[in-house]
Amino acid sequence: MGFSMCALSKLVLFLVYVVVANSFSPLQSYSCHDEERSALLQFKESLIIDKRASVVGAYPKVSSWKPEEGKSKNCCSWDGVECDEKTGYVIGLDLSSSCLYGSINSSNSLFRLVHLQRLNLADNNFNYSQIPTGIRNFPMLSYLNLSASVFFGEVPSEVSQLSKLSFLDLSFNVDVFTSTEGLLKLRESNFRSLVQNLTSLEKLHLSLVNISSTIPDSMANLSFLSSLLLRGCDLFGAFPVGILKLQNLETLDLKSNQYLTGYLPEFHPSSSLMSLKLGGTSFSGNLSSIEKLDSLKELEVQSCNFSGPIVQLANLTQLTYLALSNNNFTGGSLSWIGKLTKITYLRLENINLSGYIPSSFRNLTQLFYLHVHYNQLTGPIPSWIGNLSSLAYIDLSSNRLHGSIPDSIFNLIDLQILFLHENSLHGTVDILKLQSTVTHLQLSVNKFNVVTESRITNATFPNFSILGLCSCNIKEFPYFLRYQQNLFWLDLSSNKLQGHVPKWVWNMSTEALEFIDISRNFLSGFEQPLPAVLPWVKLQILWLSNNKLHGSLPIPHPNILYYAISDNEISGELPPLICNLNNLQYLDLANNKLSGTLPRCLGNFSDDLQALDLGNNSFHGILPQTYSTTSKLGMINVRDNKLQGDLPRSLANCVMLEFLDLSNNEFSDAFPFWLGALQELKLLAMNHNAFYGLIGTPEKKLNFSFPKLRILDLSYNKFTGEFPSKYIFSGNSLRGITLNQSTYMDTSSLLQPGGSPKTFAYDFSAMITTKGVDRYYPRIQEDFAAVDLSSNRFEGKIPDFIGNLKGLHSLNISNNILTGRIPASLGNLIQLESLDLSQNKLSGEIPQQLTQIPSLGTFKVSNNNLTGSIPQGQQFNTFDSSSYEGNPGLCGDPLPKKCGNPKAPQPSPSTKNESDSGSGVEVDWKFVLAGFGSGLLVGVVLADVLITRRPESFIMIVEICRTLVEGRGRPRKQNRRYIS
Repeated sequence: MGFSMCALSKLVLFLVYVVVANSFSPLQSYSCHDEERSALLQFKESLIIDKRASVVGAYPKVSSWKPEEGKSKNCCSWDGVECDEKTGYVIGLDLSSSCLYGSINSSNSLFRLVHLQRLNLADNNFNYSQIPTGIRNFPMLSYLNLSASVFFGEVPSEVSQLSKLSFLDLSFNVDVFTSTEGLLKLRESNFRSLVQNLTSLEKLHLSLVNISSTIPDSMANLSFLSSLLLRGCDLFGAFPVGILKLQNLETLDLKSNQYLTGYLPEFHPSSSLMSLKLGGTSFSGNLSSIEKLDSLKELEVQSCNFSGPIVQLANLTQLTYLALSNNNFTGGSLSWIGKLTKITYLRLENINLSGYIPSSFRNLTQLFYLHVHYNQLTGPIPSWIGNLSSLAYIDLSSNRLHGSIPDSIFNLIDLQILFLHENSLHGTVDILKLQSTVTHLQLSVNKFNVVTESRITNATFPNFSILGLCSCNIKEFPYFLRYQQNLFWLDLSSNKLQGHVPKWVWNMSTEALEFIDISRNFLSGFEQPLPAVLPWVKLQILWLSNNKLHGSLPIPHPNILYYAISDNEISGELPPLICNLNNLQYLDLANNKLSGTLPRCLGNFSDDLQALDLGNNSFHGILPQTYSTTSKLGMINVRDNKLQGDLPRSLANCVMLEFLDLSNNEFSDAFPFWLGALQELKLLAMNHNAFYGLIGTPEKKLNFSFPKLRILDLSYNKFTGEFPSKYIFSGNSLRGITLNQSTYMDTSSLLQPGGSPKTFAYDFSAMITTKGVDRYYPRIQEDFAAVDLSSNRFEGKIPDFIGNLKGLHSLNISNNILTGRIPASLGNLIQLESLDLSQNKLSGEIPQQLTQIPSLGTFKVSNNNLTGSIPQGQQFNTFDSSSYEGNPGLCGDPLPKKCGNPKAPQPSPSTKNESDSGSGVEVDWKFVLAGFGSGLLVGVVLADVLITRRPESFIMIVEICRTLVEGRGRPRKQNRRYIS
């Protein structure tokens, strides 16, 4: 007992000593070193405070850093600074979200803090600085976070020398105001060094760092790794499956690496994975092994290549986030989803779901986000959906749902987003009954009758941001819109709006509106004179097309990106203010009554302009003469105007031009060989103008060859000489490149009005003569190729090389002066649907090889000098006699003249081709036979054969002689004919 009491008394004395000793010390028994205090203050002075530099819970931590004497002298007490308790050295610096703005380099005083173990500069703006190589001054660093701070350039190799790092985050260095692409790059060699050297890594976050590499197998050796975030890194190749088997791995994010392949292994039941995100990769196979990951809380595999039936994941009862969208699943039951009662986020769009909305969804009482867009779901929207009281986001669009909207949806008190567009829903909808929380509403393209006429001034209206009411049988502008001030997206297209646009519209959401579409209605004008500039200062997209609007052209704010007011009755000249629209990407003024000359600014007033459509107006004068070398123009359409003169040579600067339609004007110029330099040009229409001259091979050897040209229309001009040079037709597209049948020629860009990305495509359209008919193509498939050289003065033979243009669907060279035979090589044009060789001077027989063209629907060789029998079989059995008339030497079906049958009636008389330049001998057979006798007739015709060597005259001799020999008397009376 004595010993114990002694020991106890010593212990008490020791504790008293500790307490007393500490009572004589300040709360902090350490203070920072003067040189580090000075370094921190210099670092603060090198930057400025800007609240826009940070986003998340930001406040300027360095504001507490004071140089004065006293308590603030101890930098260890400053906000964000951590010191070692024993040495007083700064070992931690957390300046995340501190509103810091400015540049930083290796000479910055920050890199004098050589004892740092933790450094966090995330969520600031270092203004495109490179990560300083001075980072090597921190050999003790275990934590480094430089994420979301606008660092730029290559990640220095010095980062891989920080061998004690357990946490490294360089992700999301982007400039949110100009780009969504990452600013940092990591060389493949440095990436491999980093993985090999930093063996203590627990968290590696490199999302949106451009790595452009495969993932080294050695990453599977990082046994401590618990979090790996490599989203949007341009990774490719096979993902090392060993990484998925790391026992400590809890979070893996590989999203948005399109060319990264892989599959899911057989997971061990003890796997720690809680979050697996593979969306936007090329992972494939099935999801069956996922069933073992009972600790999984987040699973995202949308937009991958997974296939097979949707696997049952009923065992994953911890799931809160599930996204299976946009895969190649073959359907399957979703009854198991009802067991995932913790689910808050569910994305199942475009996975071939069919049948009714699964009743098992009614158990998902925690569900916040429901997205089943673009499936084949049928039946009504179940009323029990209103019992899912946590729902804030519902997207059932692009299905086959019918019936009405259940009233229970209108009672969801947290509902913010409701997308039901593109179904077969019907009934009357009063959108003013929606909860005031709803900000995004899309009801477009259903069979609704939407009630919008309420004029109750004291009503509580939802405060919409997005409102889509396209094709909802609306007859007047919804009155409640006058109270909307936060709309950025409004779609009232394809309704029954008529009369004038009310004047109060100009006061609607003037500071917010970015998209408005009131096209395809019956609007005739505006209730009051238009303001000089439309008042929506943020407007990016304005669609007024397909109405009956008249008056002068409305001019939007200079921020406009897409302006379409085609198919109206707008008149007058283009106002000078149009030159202020220097952000335009699309301008469509086609099919109006606009007149005057084109402003010079249209050539280069916007380097971002991609499509310019001025077709079918009354513009005169010349095209703008100056086009910038930085032009992005992909489409120019000025067809059906009164434009004149030469083509501006500066059009050759438009290196992205794909579509040029000059048809139906009064241009007068030689063929523009210099357009062959445009490597993207697909369509060139010059028809119905006054272009002239020979089209030979360019005098100089140029690297021009129209490589992508697939539609060429030179018809109805004054071109002369031999068939156009092989040079024009050397492009691969005409030679039969296999193209995607489902795509169309267009020019498109990604716009982000109000943060809602959407691709807007301007479809190329053209009037093309095919199958003998002028046909308007509102959209042109990428694999369509056509050549029209008709109605010129081309002469000589049709060259054999035309048979190499296997991509042709239509070939029209009618109404010229072409001679010689039809090339047998035309039989190689296996995609040809229309071939018109009529109104020429072609001779010889129709090649049998043409019967090998399976898709030929129109064939015309009328009014030539063709002879022999008409080929039979295949498509040729479908052509009527009009395809061949005017060729007296042709015989066989479908002509009444049968080959070798003297009793067959002769072809009907033909008129002389206006383009014929030779003289003819007009013969009245009745007169000749009566006055001179049949012998003299044979002599006259035989003389013609010997002198002219014309085969049709020889055939006539054979017919006359056969008649005389067979004793059938004189030939029967014939109408007058030409022997030319």
